[in-house]
Amino acid sequence: MRPLTEDEMKSVFEKLSKYIGENVRLLVDRPDGNYCFRLHKDRVYYVSESIMRKATNVARKNLISLGTCIGKYTKSGKFHLQITALDLLAPYAKYKVWLKHGSEQSFLYGNHILKSGLGRITENTAQYQGVIMCSMNDTPLGFGVVAKSTADCRRADPGTIVAFHQTDIGEYLRSEDTLT
Repeated sequence: MRPLTEDEMKSVFEKLSKYIGENVRLLVDRPDGNYCFRLHKDRVYYVSESIMRKATNVARKNLISLGTCIGKYTKSGKFHLQITALDLLAPYAKYKVWLKHGSEQSFLYGNHILKSGLGRITENTAQYQGVIMCSMNDTPLGFGVVAKSTADCRRADPGTIVAFHQTDIGEYLRSEDTLT
């Protein structure tokens, strides 16, 4: 477990700001204490400083996890958010897409969102903006990227893809046999 380097921190904050904008600073300076990001075995963890200090007593090879895993670095050095970050990011999200009940299951199976399955979308959402996908009762379901801006969604045909799937809460079940 070690602190992130300058470049690593920059890539993590860029990815987080794609979904929650300038609210990234609210993740670090919280009223219930300070939180930090730590790297352990190519995974980035979000952890309170008090727990992080206690974990320094555990040997690195014996440490399995620490705090909440928000993403991992690929072998090529890119940072990817994981679905475990959804509960942390959903309250701070600037842009959301609400799915109709019928298209929730399709999204949870890993499919993109069509205009016919779009319930609502946050006003002034730009094209290729990162969004949090929610059910109509505001339950966060996953991450996506908007394929069309809010204005373009209004004019789109019902069969047009309006949001690209990135990850969802059904990922655990689909990748159950590949987890080690």
